[in-house]
Amino acid sequence: LVLAKLGLPYKLVLCDILKGETRTPEFLAKNPNGRIPTLQLEDGTFLAESGAIIWYLAEGTPLAPKDRKARAETLQWMFFEQYSHEPNIAVARFWKHYLPKLSALQEMDLPNRMKGGYAALDVMEKHLAKNDFFIGGSFGLADIALYAYTHVAPEGEFDLSKYPGINAWMGRVVAQPDPVRQAGELVEEGQVMDAVLGLALGRDVAADLDHPEAGRAIRQIEAIGSSDEAARSHRRPRR
Repeated sequence: LVLAKLGLPYKLVLCDILKGETRTPEFLAKNPNGRIPTLQLEDGTFLAESGAIIWYLAEGTPLAPKDRKARAETLQWMFFEQYSHEPNIAVARFWKHYLPKLSALQEMDLPNRMKGGYAALDVMEKHLAKNDFFIGGSFGLADIALYAYTHVAPEGEFDLSKYPGINAWMGRVVAQPDPVRQAGELVEEGQVMDAVLGLALGRDVAADLDHPEAGRAIRQIEAIGSSDEAARSHRRPRR
């Protein structure tokens, strides 16, 4: 979504994490942690971790605040997404939406994931009841980071109907000038958001997006499934 919003040209490559495609020597040479997303820059170097990637892309643009406090608050919400939101909502979604059957450990841990997911949604709802967006009253990186898994939370059987603030906010995100539509031009119908967000689709997709104003940073993204979800799905239940 950051790439689409900024009109940057790139190549998107999706591979199947369930086949171990992020654990091959070729991929590990790019990211020794074997995780996605992994971003290849123009100079041939690689950058990992989604928060670092979108911050790199947005640096110097309106998506990343210039004000010191606003920047810190953006990072605060991005850390919240990584530590309180994604480990619960994204994992529950992955288990329920992609796996044919849960293991005994996953079944045991699922109530904790659901409880944690709803707790994160409650925090978001409280903030969005008083604010149109997460930082400074305008659309930015914090909104992109939290929109990613929030808008697909129902696929993890999270009920968003009781969150009017979140639903209104998601409507405002979608109403932003063309970020979702531009991203959707990359892939066939039915693959749009999963491909852009780098989720496991079980197939390979490659597409190019050119924009006359694009002039920096990206030539290739290796967006390979959602290995963070897969890795967390094998953790022991929290006690």
